[in-house]
Amino acid sequence: MSSVPGGPAGAPVLEVDDLAVTFARRGEQATRAVDGVSFAVGASETVGLVGESGCGKSVTSLAIMGLLPRRGVTVSGSVRLEGQELIGASDSRLRTLRGAHMAMVFQDPLSSLNPTVQIGTQVTEVLLEHRDMSKSEAATEAADLLDRVGIPDPSRRLKEYPHQLSGGMRQRALIAMALACSPRLLIADEPTTALDVTIQAQILELLRELVVDTGTALVMITHDLGVVAGLCDRVHVMYSGKIIETADRHELFARPRQPYTGGLLASVPRLDAGRGTPLTPIRGSARDAIPWAEGCAFAPRCDNAQDDCLTEVSGSVVPLEYDGPGRELRCRHPLEHPPAPSGATAAGAAR
Repeated sequence: MSSVPGGPAGAPVLEVDDLAVTFARRGEQATRAVDGVSFAVGASETVGLVGESGCGKSVTSLAIMGLLPRRGVTVSGSVRLEGQELIGASDSRLRTLRGAHMAMVFQDPLSSLNPTVQIGTQVTEVLLEHRDMSKSEAATEAADLLDRVGIPDPSRRLKEYPHQLSGGMRQRALIAMALACSPRLLIADEPTTALDVTIQAQILELLRELVVDTGTALVMITHDLGVVAGLCDRVHVMYSGKIIETADRHELFARPRQPYTGGLLASVPRLDAGRGTPLTPIRGSARDAIPWAEGCAFAPRCDNAQDDCLTEVSGSVVPLEYDGPGRELRCRHPLEHPPAPSGATAAGAAR
């Protein structure tokens, strides 16, 4: 097994600093999909990346894993796994790290798994590649992994093909593959999107237990605020390639400051709303964003927008600034909330 990347005791498992990803095609204007994203994740911590489709969440995860194509893509900034820089690392080094020290659970298990290869072969190849095991030992370990993630009769399932498993079982098989070598970092990209509510809750509980039991750092990528509420410790809200609000989960839900975050929360249907109560969507679409160099990208859709939201400040984009303990905000006219009652935050955390 390859050596584990070294890092100072107590340091974050993952540190992302000013990450930028640009796609360029000949004869077309370059597109900045990720624009100066920075965050960190510690051991046993779950951090959420939240936003609409197209905001840059998945591209961020692929850049961290080194899975973006080389041609036509420019990646800059810094990504450190336990102190080791990944941006610019060789393909051979990244292959050594992927699976062993960092792993990813993709959104669609049916397309992520090879439909012509048995589940057992797909799980054991990770073990054979990164751990000093014989084929029989790997098969035994693979069955144990499927059992750990809640797949019944794992020995039989190892001989089956992906189409023979339900959607929930396929997702669990992907999680088993990702956890085969006890990685220090796990990235889950919309792992429950295609699952029904019951299976979704089981997958989230499984991820929660694994993070606590193994000390893994988890990055949860989702547009589902229910998933965020039930799993994440800290949340980074993304829009048009940038992080626009960062907060503790409870603070974010109790007092969103960025109008976009408030819009996301307001658009979620409420069970306590009366029959016929209309939903409150965010007007416009993500395509209405303006370049950050011209002001706030969300301004064309924002009810709080004013003239200064559409102009540059000292030749730079709207900055991400301190907004209280543990909070950062990129907004010139944030939402206002009354002060929280004494002990409200603690009570919310207890719930």
